Amino acid sequence: MTAVDERPITRAAKTFEDLDVPEGFKAELLRGDIVMMAGPDRVHNRIVQTVQDQIPHDRWDRLQTQDIAIPNEESEPQPDLVVLERGAAEGPGRLIPAPAVTLVLEVVSRTSGDRDYGEKCSMYAAGRVPAYLIIDPMEQLCMLLTEPAGEGESADYQVERITDFGDSVPLDMLGIKLDTSEFETLPAVRRRRRR
Repeated sequence: MTAVDERPITRAAKTFEDLDVPEGFKAELLRGDIVMMAGPDRVHNRIVQTVQDQIPHDRWDRLQTQDIAIPNEESEPQPDLVVLERGAAEGPGRLIPAPAVTLVLEVVSRTSGDRDYGEKCSMYAAGRVPAYLIIDPMEQLCMLLTEPAGEGESADYQVERITDFGDSVPLDMLGIKLDTSEFETLPAVRRRRRR
């Protein structure tokens, strides 16, 4: 049985599967709630592209708009970038099992901060995703979370490393140091705190 097979099949999951998302929007299933948001802005997309370009494609799949399945969760988040070793998830399909993923990236927007720093943190930790990178263009920082532990909503990452834009972020799990010097910024909003 795979992690995709272990997910609960609920009315929300079935509704999400059949959802017709309007062009220019994206939808995610987050702990039983269907969350729809407008597409990202150019600053967001350029940050994702800059990160993707630095990850060697000969060893890693670097996938955007890829849903992942969290075992034992009614969640199908769509991180801004999913990184997994080539060959870790072969064949067709909309979902990649979280245990196959090496790193997920979320770029914080004005409306996603609480989800990115809170709910998604516990979801990715519950799915045992080894590394979760949050890039916040409003706070001009990168937060790398590693060593997931716990179950369900109480799951969390045990190690947190914060790096300011302009400094490099060691992504040892990928064998690179991420150059953040080209990351663009957005006007600051109130600081969001991880639990």
